[in-house]
Amino acid sequence: MNQEKTIEEYMSAAAGIISGRNKPMTACVHSYGCQLNFSDGEKIKGMLLKMGCVLTDKPEDAGIVIFNTCAVRENAEDRVFGNLGYIKHYKEKNPEMIICLCGCMASLEHVVEKINRSYKYVDIVFSSSALDKFPKLLLEKLTGEKHIFDTNEYDMPVEGLEQARDSRFKASVPIMFGCNNFCTYCIVPYVRGRERSRRPEDIISEVKNLAASGYKEIMLLGQNVNSYGRDLPDGVDFPGLLELINEIEGDFIIRFMSSHPKDAGKKLIDTIIRCEKAGKHLHLPVQSGSNDILEKMNRKYTIEKYMETIDYARSIIPDFSFTTDIIVGFPNESDEDFEQTLELMKAVKYDNIYSFIYSKRSGTKAAEMEDRISDEEKSRRMTKLLALQREISTESYKRFIGRTMRVLVDGKGKREGTMTGKSGEFIIVEFEGDESLEGSFVNVKITGAKNWAVTGKIIN
Repeated sequence: MNQEKTIEEYMSAAAGIISGRNKPMTACVHSYGCQLNFSDGEKIKGMLLKMGCVLTDKPEDAGIVIFNTCAVRENAEDRVFGNLGYIKHYKEKNPEMIICLCGCMASLEHVVEKINRSYKYVDIVFSSSALDKFPKLLLEKLTGEKHIFDTNEYDMPVEGLEQARDSRFKASVPIMFGCNNFCTYCIVPYVRGRERSRRPEDIISEVKNLAASGYKEIMLLGQNVNSYGRDLPDGVDFPGLLELINEIEGDFIIRFMSSHPKDAGKKLIDTIIRCEKAGKHLHLPVQSGSNDILEKMNRKYTIEKYMETIDYARSIIPDFSFTTDIIVGFPNESDEDFEQTLELMKAVKYDNIYSFIYSKRSGTKAAEMEDRISDEEKSRRMTKLLALQREISTESYKRFIGRTMRVLVDGKGKREGTMTGKSGEFIIVEFEGDESLEGSFVNVKITGAKNWAVTGKIIN
């Protein structure tokens, strides 16, 4: 029996075929959804480059088109199928085009069935846990196989895959994969599997290399980073990992998401405050201000428990920054439930929120719940919630006027001659400057506040 090749051997074999073509093979990777998905997309790009492909942003010009999909919302799924329909016309003109669908959608049985039934021109389908199997699957396609599927659930991705990062100064580093929480509205545990933590030494090695290469922001990723290490034998938990990364040489800021409120307590806050490289900010998704709704969501905490974390952080650093996720219109959310969410927003004074109108997701428990709230009412509530947050942000951002904030410059601002970046508190800062500043840290004296950012001037 032939021994399975290594991923390097599969990439080398595929590169041999690709290099023998009359013209370079171009490839387009289109990632949807969360930052974990975009990190996966960067790994796919890295493998494509190593196999001799040239990357392009235009799928119609590509010899390989990869849709790296998200399954969190059904409208995202519909958009992917729409794009598959769009690209079909280009495959008819170029039958040698290879179309791949990967990511979370590929873990859904009804999606695989639909591809088999209605999208037979899709050549390769593989799940997010089969990411490192991509070179093998591509080689099989290049050597004559017609349709290749690998939607099995694997334990852990291969370490050491070269990543073609989209930014030269900001890098995402997954520290774990999967989720054990089973919130009733969420499909993630069904498509990404149970929680699996990377070994701390692998994470530390990756961050050291990034810091040595000049990366200024390290974003640690996981569905619930506070669960990190619970499946490992060495006893390193997430606060412990933060401390290890904080000790790495280099001038960079540590960020992370997301934190589940049931696991975010005093130890995490103490560690963030103690680690000088950690941003003094916590994204803490509350989803609702109603205990009744939280119970229906299976969130496993109460608003009282949630506020303990907020109050503890603010007792040490009064201006500690919090952002959150909020779902509006969860099945049978009452007027009182919604008002409790607004009251929570007033109490916490979030610097920013990411809000979503609830949409049914097939395969989740919430999809089976009766929902008597009209779409018009959900939209009305969303409008009211966003108006309140604009008021809160405008007032809250005034606390930074007169202060000097250290800002990592992201790119051009909205106004001519301005640049924007984020402070350690994850606050957007707009200031006069030019593109030469992109990717560097600058000190900005804050002179004004808007409902989405603060404004200021660079100081020496």
